[in-house]
Amino acid sequence: MDIRYIEKDRIFVIETDNTSYVMGIVDEEGFLGHFYYGDKIGSEDSSYLLSIIDPQYTPSSNNRDRSSFLDRFPFEYPGSNVGDYRNTGVEITDANGNGSISLCYESHNIYKGKKELEGLPATFGNENDSMTLEISLVDKVVGLRAVLSYSVFEGIDAIARSVRFENISSEALFLNKAMSMMLDMEDEAYQLLTLHGSWARERMMEIRNIGYGDTFVESFRGESSHQFHPFMALVQDGDSQDNGKVYGFSFVYSGNFQAGVCKSQFDSLRLYMGICEKNFCWKLDSGDVFTAPEVIMNYSSAGLGKMTHTFHDLFRNHLIRSPYKDKERPVLINNWEATYFDFDSEKLIAIARQAQKSGIEMLVMDDGWFGERNDDNTSLGDWYVNENKIKGGLKKLVDEVNAIGLKFGIWMEPEMISPASKLYKAHPDWAISVPGREACRSRNQFVLDITREEVFEYVYGRIKDILSSANIEYLKWDMNRQLSDLGSAALGKDRQGELSHRYMLAVYALQDRLIKDFPNLLLENCSGGGARYDAGMLYYSPQIWCSDDTDAIERLKIQEGTSLVFPLSTMGAHVSDCPNHTVGRITPFKTRGDVALSGTFGYELDITKIPAEDRAAIPGQIANYHKYNELVRKGDYYRLASYRQNHEYDAWMITQKDGRKALITYVQVVAFPNGKRRIIKPKALDDSRIYEIWQDDNYAGAAKGTTLKNAGIAVPILNGDYRSMLIYLVAKE
Repeated sequence: MDIRYIEKDRIFVIETDNTSYVMGIVDEEGFLGHFYYGDKIGSEDSSYLLSIIDPQYTPSSNNRDRSSFLDRFPFEYPGSNVGDYRNTGVEITDANGNGSISLCYESHNIYKGKKELEGLPATFGNENDSMTLEISLVDKVVGLRAVLSYSVFEGIDAIARSVRFENISSEALFLNKAMSMMLDMEDEAYQLLTLHGSWARERMMEIRNIGYGDTFVESFRGESSHQFHPFMALVQDGDSQDNGKVYGFSFVYSGNFQAGVCKSQFDSLRLYMGICEKNFCWKLDSGDVFTAPEVIMNYSSAGLGKMTHTFHDLFRNHLIRSPYKDKERPVLINNWEATYFDFDSEKLIAIARQAQKSGIEMLVMDDGWFGERNDDNTSLGDWYVNENKIKGGLKKLVDEVNAIGLKFGIWMEPEMISPASKLYKAHPDWAISVPGREACRSRNQFVLDITREEVFEYVYGRIKDILSSANIEYLKWDMNRQLSDLGSAALGKDRQGELSHRYMLAVYALQDRLIKDFPNLLLENCSGGGARYDAGMLYYSPQIWCSDDTDAIERLKIQEGTSLVFPLSTMGAHVSDCPNHTVGRITPFKTRGDVALSGTFGYELDITKIPAEDRAAIPGQIANYHKYNELVRKGDYYRLASYRQNHEYDAWMITQKDGRKALITYVQVVAFPNGKRRIIKPKALDDSRIYEIWQDDNYAGAAKGTTLKNAGIAVPILNGDYRSMLIYLVAKE
């Protein structure tokens, strides 16, 4: 890694092991242009890139055609309303009601290490493993400074970008738009890859052509959302794992976002990512600062596979802070699909006893333990134990579960309030709402305005009291509805546009305080399943509930899209009951276990009622978890086949960094008649080593790494739909 400024050419060069990113200062006015991002190039050639700009169009040479320059120059961070008619990076309203802004070079600073982003999740680094460039741009007419920040990390081909805005004028300004990343580049037959979905079918991969104008995804639901994910990639060879240029972008933020690409009349592309401009307007008084969230940029010249490895390594080493990131997580059983709201202490204890006999390590008590919560119409906000269910109180239950030999975890939904709750009756104004308007209910609940100090302190106080009352070692933090009717009684009329972002900052502040007060707590985030499965939440929790759809076959597509960006160790994945509660499918218990193995692994069922044959299989599944988890947690993930594409079977691989061990998961989704064995070709093995091949713990021979990679492994036809096999490759010493 390296960052340097070539003063004679006024060029900035940012380098990772395999990539270069080049910017330069152009013209007397100091326009900052983007000239290159891709495979590593020689720094001595950097000045050559200035020839991209035709000097006859620079304003100092031809100010009569200033608009021609502004409308085609590859700006590093474009302003608005000055002659560049492409998508904008920042939009403002000044004290006179005007909206023109042009940001030009002022100064820069290069230093070792990386600063925190105040109040926001962000990648981290120290003076030995990271470097940062800050470039200050300024519009002296408006009085706004934008500080662009770029950080790189040792051994990782990624760049972390963010922007900080400073009001250096004497009057208030309004930020109406504040993108975290803008990137101008030439089109080279790229397509746009995004992740879409809905509840129970999150992060489905979609590739589309890029037409003229804007092609984008967004969320203004107050969360990153089930519908679209704060990720996009430009791909040159479709969804090839091994070929073509790929530019991947992940937003380290969990609220409203916008991500897309604008194609100009000159066939240039302008990529952008940041807070969604809908429902956003931030007032900057004189001297105020606004920090936009971080974007991770990731270039690969070797297809999606290399992009995936870079994201995984960066998130594991420079984003996830939890001590659990390097540990096996306890194998848990959650009572939600076992009992829903119909449980009491006796039922939970019965589940715990049987779970302990099977080798399960933690019991998690889900929704329904507080207030008068016997269904989902009441009691959110009343975070007091219902002793009609939890007889003798929470500590008594936890102590009994611990005595059985299990750890204890609990579910909460701290951000919500039910209209039928004691809290709402006492403080109806604590809910986000617009005065005089019938508020939109979702799941018959409202959202607490945690941007208000008294609400924030109440919510955190209840969380802390519950967790302090007993030996609770895990918390599932849920959020089951989106924001609407945006209004806060604590904000003036000139600041109502700040509510959505302030809300997200408050969520981050709550969780940051939580993990500092309870440093050994295993926190799992959830939002109606996967509506907040994003890089922002990983800063606070090492795992996120992947989807409420626990069906193993549906999870193939969900987990493929998720693992495109996020490490497998972050995916909350459980073996659930059959017929599956979401889709009604009946899937073999083994297949359910094999698919969940490529995640955090746990159970979501009533272990006292499942068939004896399934119960007898649990110890073996848990043994596999302990056997393979370090590989799953730390290894490189490779996609070998895609059920999403072929509609017949799925296969993926996790390889130890040194290539000595690998685990292939194969799922035959649809059986077929009169067929032949499939050939699966592993990747990233050591060519010269001999590998033993184990298929579901049965020895199946041995071969050199180069033979396995080129000739492949024959997988026998499995008998029936929804069948799976684990293939373990171990290098001989």
